[in-house]
Amino acid sequence: MRVNVRYFAVVRERVGREEESLELDDEAATVATVLEALGRRHAAVRELLRHLQVALNQEMTPHTARVHDGDEIALIPPVAGGSGPAGLYRLQEAPLQLDEAVRAVAGADAGGLVTFVGTVRRESRGRRVQRLEYEAYREMAERKLREIGEELGKKHGARLAILHRTGMLEVGESAVIIAAAAPHRGEAFAACREAIERLKAEAPIWKKELGEDGEEWVGLGP
Repeated sequence: MRVNVRYFAVVRERVGREEESLELDDEAATVATVLEALGRRHAAVRELLRHLQVALNQEMTPHTARVHDGDEIALIPPVAGGSGPAGLYRLQEAPLQLDEAVRAVAGADAGGLVTFVGTVRRESRGRRVQRLEYEAYREMAERKLREIGEELGKKHGARLAILHRTGMLEVGESAVIIAAAAPHRGEAFAACREAIERLKAEAPIWKKELGEDGEEWVGLGP
């Protein structure tokens, strides 16, 4: 398949062109596949990657999104007025990647970077769990994740990334990842801790436990 790639601002200057075509052999290619190929082709893309967001057909998109023949990919650097890499707030069915959250908040101004990874545990509330199912009101939940991140960012002078799974998860899989970066470790720890507590209380994300003795929506009962 062939996709068209567009570059802007610092990326355009360093790559030395505004756009180019990219041939992909993988019919199941994702945005991540495109970025890997561009990184092999251009050292500048590799160097800037952690600062960039990606638009697929003029819509911001996660790296897990599928691409198709004729799609347009745009590499989006931080906009004017930003103080560093933008936060990252997303629900997804694909497995979470800790390094993606870290890249979204890391920067030369961050003296402390704290992460939290919540995983599916074998036992919960005296029940033996086989797997979990997460369901969400996606549009509202992603807005709420961003609201939490931006409010805590202002409160603690931090940047945050919050990623949450949906769908069916096996024991040991990561259900939520939070990264917080701030000039000092105290603010980074505080922002990370408050983010998970607020997420659990405010985001419209529901969890069903599936175990040997049946299934149950947590907080509601069987």
